Amino acid sequence: MGDSRTSAAGIKAAARQLLIELGAGGLTLEAVASGSGLAVTDVEAVFPHRDDLLTTLIIDAYNDSGAAMERADQAASAAGSPAGARLLAATRALRQWSFDNPAEFTLIYGSPVPDYHAPQDTVLPASRTPAVLAGIVRSALEAGELSPPRRTVPGPPLLLPDAVHLFGGVPEAPFSDVIERGIVLWSTLIGLLVFQVFSRTHDSVRDQSAFFDFAVAVAAESVGLVVPLGETETETES
Repeated sequence: MGDSRTSAAGIKAAARQLLIELGAGGLTLEAVASGSGLAVTDVEAVFPHRDDLLTTLIIDAYNDSGAAMERADQAASAAGSPAGARLLAATRALRQWSFDNPAEFTLIYGSPVPDYHAPQDTVLPASRTPAVLAGIVRSALEAGELSPPRRTVPGPPLLLPDAVHLFGGVPEAPFSDVIERGIVLWSTLIGLLVFQVFSRTHDSVRDQSAFFDFAVAVAAESVGLVVPLGETETETES
């Protein structure tokens, strides 16, 4: 196990290259061994099954992307930015990570991997992205930066306990449905990134970066949060 190739990091590096070349469906321990010049037994000594390796890659992707958002949000917060600017900074960071790591983005947000069922170990890393959004919205609520909604979610609450816990409890009216609205914001963000990473908007939109900012601002309106616009980034994608 002294060879760097047989370390977990070396095997994961070879697996990530396979993700780029073949996608998650083509990821097997045999393929990883072949691509890294190892015996299958060497790979199995670290990751006994394909699903063990996939789970590790998925956890790494969620943690890396979540950390990128957290760093951006912390920097914006430290600079005294309002919640809307923090949201824009955090979502831009996730966008940048997505374009820098398209294979990992596809792994966690693309089509399900055949015959793979994510274990409980992936839940906490996966929650880092919505946790950043929830923290920003919660801060905006506490700072009086949210506008009350024009309409509320009809009927009883639509939430599961984990979502309420992540946000820190259900706020009082008129913001009692802000968690549901936050989930709309989160799902809109991921859908927007899927469209941009997979080039679904290139035939319709002239400036992808500016459109991303605009879309985030529009989605943020659903939670009553104003996102400042006007400062766009250099195009990330070709």
